[in-house]
Amino acid sequence: MKKRYLLFLFCALLTAGASMGQNEIITIKGKIKDITDQSVAGATIQIAGTTHGTASDREGNFSLDFSKPGNYELIISFVGFETQKLSINVASGQKSLIEVTLKEDISQLQFVEIIGRKEDSYRNTTSFVGSKSQTQLKDLPQSVSYVTKEVIMDQGLMRSGETVRNFSGVNQFTFYDDITIRGFRVNGGSNTQLVNGMRTTSGFWKQPLINFLERVEVLKGPSSALFGNASPGGVVNRVTKKPLDSPYNSVSFSMGSFNTFRTLADFTGPANESKTLLYRLNLGYEDAHGFRDLQFDKNIVIAPSLSFLPSDKTRVNLDFVFNNSNSRLDRGQSAFEDDLYSTPVSLSLNTANDYLKEQTYTMTASLTHRFSSRLNLNMSYMKTGYSEDLTEHRSSNVYAIDGTGATLPNMVARQIFIRKRSRFVDNLTTYFNYNMETGSIKHKWVFGYDYAREMLPPGGSQLTATGYRNAANTGVINTFDPNRPELYLLDNNGNPVPNVPHFDLTDPVGSQRMQDMSKYFYATRGFDPTLYQLNGLYVQDQLQLGKFQAMLGLRYENYTDFENYRKDGEQKVNQYALLPRLGLVYTVTPAINLYGTYVEGYNPQTAAVIANPNAGGPFDPLISDMVEFGAKSEWFNKNLEVTTALYRIRQKNTLYSVVGEQDLLEQIGEEVAQGFEVDVVGRILTNWSILASYAFNEASITESPHEQELGIQKPNAPKHQGNFWTKYDFIRGELDGLGFGFGTNFVSARNVSLSDTQTLPGYMVMNAAVYYTSGNMRLQLNMNNLADQQHWVGGYDYLRLFPGAPRNFLGTLTYTF
Repeated sequence: MKKRYLLFLFCALLTAGASMGQNEIITIKGKIKDITDQSVAGATIQIAGTTHGTASDREGNFSLDFSKPGNYELIISFVGFETQKLSINVASGQKSLIEVTLKEDISQLQFVEIIGRKEDSYRNTTSFVGSKSQTQLKDLPQSVSYVTKEVIMDQGLMRSGETVRNFSGVNQFTFYDDITIRGFRVNGGSNTQLVNGMRTTSGFWKQPLINFLERVEVLKGPSSALFGNASPGGVVNRVTKKPLDSPYNSVSFSMGSFNTFRTLADFTGPANESKTLLYRLNLGYEDAHGFRDLQFDKNIVIAPSLSFLPSDKTRVNLDFVFNNSNSRLDRGQSAFEDDLYSTPVSLSLNTANDYLKEQTYTMTASLTHRFSSRLNLNMSYMKTGYSEDLTEHRSSNVYAIDGTGATLPNMVARQIFIRKRSRFVDNLTTYFNYNMETGSIKHKWVFGYDYAREMLPPGGSQLTATGYRNAANTGVINTFDPNRPELYLLDNNGNPVPNVPHFDLTDPVGSQRMQDMSKYFYATRGFDPTLYQLNGLYVQDQLQLGKFQAMLGLRYENYTDFENYRKDGEQKVNQYALLPRLGLVYTVTPAINLYGTYVEGYNPQTAAVIANPNAGGPFDPLISDMVEFGAKSEWFNKNLEVTTALYRIRQKNTLYSVVGEQDLLEQIGEEVAQGFEVDVVGRILTNWSILASYAFNEASITESPHEQELGIQKPNAPKHQGNFWTKYDFIRGELDGLGFGFGTNFVSARNVSLSDTQTLPGYMVMNAAVYYTSGNMRLQLNMNNLADQQHWVGGYDYLRLFPGAPRNFLGTLTYTF
């Protein structure tokens, strides 16, 4: 019986072994890349005639299992690339690696930027911001700096202002959404910023989380020929993440210094089997307190996006970004008069009463349709809404004075603002891309129309408490006259009693306590409703003849400001501009391009733009032009890009504050910025990435009614500025999965006003990071300002300084699935 059982078991094993041999699983591995040798993540690999398939991972690798040998056909596809069919022969025991190089689908290159970015590295090879068509950056006759989401993740960045340390010629002006580009100031409250190439505006005070962004890029120099009124230094374009046709999901949790907690999520993929409906949802929550006294930021970001592809010729995108911010407005650090190091960098003039509540949303609907291989239509509409609810104690921008009129160096005069206002922006852009040939010359035409409208509705107003109390203590007098002390309420020492208590720099804790705001005397200031609109028509041709390329553009713009909007005497004030653009590119070798460009810009300075009825005026518009020459080259098998640029920018009619006046502005004759920049970005090896830049910039006033201002470097515009960041990942051996990052950024000394008496010292800050990836899990530790360097990123004067963060740490856990 026992022998029969063993015989039966032996036969069963033989049968199973034979069965297993007949159903041997054969695994074929492969790698997907593009023509620049970059890995393509998320490409679909399907066995023809079956439902069996897979997708490439973050490194472009894939594997497919076959149940039996034979001849098969693979279909490889990805958005933005030509679909490829590959015949393979699968044999028993075969262990081979298939390499597939995808070519870009030329028919999709003219689409507006609503398809997801294909690259997964520090480098971005194409952009829409410079030409309103997908153009290789090396073929664009203008300098563009950028950081991708990969850099943002590796450096642990939370704000768009933090990204500027990676750009040549770009520097922070304040803590706010406020930077300088080649010496010219650009901020979130202006109407010259872009989201996906469309004009928008936001709050000036706070920067939202950037987890919903694919990249941040800066087109250097005036860009008015394409986008209308713009800063002469450049334009900032924030590119949002788009839905992908392959599933990708991630969640991350971060904790670090200054009681920082943040959680982010990103979900994307097809919503149906046919992949005609794609989705993406980015979520963010942050609770952080910062290194500054009484400061905190609580942010919620919700950013859903849908793409509908009814055919291979049409695509519709719907995007929504909502940010809710609860914080305090930080007006900066105050120091003793002319003593930069006299107070700690943590010092803030706020009280516990203060708060800032902001809500911002952008809604975008985009349509692209390909009529033929030559002609595409692109239409986009964006709606932006912003609301502000503010209560703040802040400096009056002067030190307090005693009964003789002498300055009290330890006392900062303080005021309070209680403000509510909102703003709405509509932006419509429509343009056609048309490709044609005339003989041996290739043309890429753009014909377009833009409409933009910004409105500050009625109701915006502010309560202001400032000045000194009158003798009867029934009101206030804005300024103190030591020759008329009888008009004022005086304390026991004969000093005027302020309406809002001064901030005592020797007793900050006492000055930061809650204040009884009901005891202040308030004056009401209204923000008059404003409305402006613009209409722009433009045409552009990108020509190619052999090794030469040219970009010729012309824009006509009609800017209309509604003066005295919603009041008696309302009238339209029109301004017109005709803006040319000329760029040339010469291909020396397939890896080196030389370029030159000339562009003009303008920016109105009407009541709607200035939003200050006491500023004076009317003012002439800003007029600017730029000449730039440079070279763009590719190295290490086209994995590393180097851009160099020489430029000169000239602007006329800039507004500056009148010395001794609170609101009054005046125009100066001319200011000029000229310098040299170099940017390096990409990979040296597959697992070794690098990002570096350097800029030399001389930016000064060359014509002014005030002779003492001539030749002085403009505020917060360093002459020398640069950065370096590198990341190395171990990909084999015992250290497989481990990675290290290290970088430094430096800024030379800067003026904080048109005076050389108050300056900020230069600084160099070092940062590092450690990464460990195992399967779908990634652990990351970012260490910033390793040497604990005391520094200031910007400032207006020694009463309003904006210090950089001391040494800090941020740990992040990310899970992808």
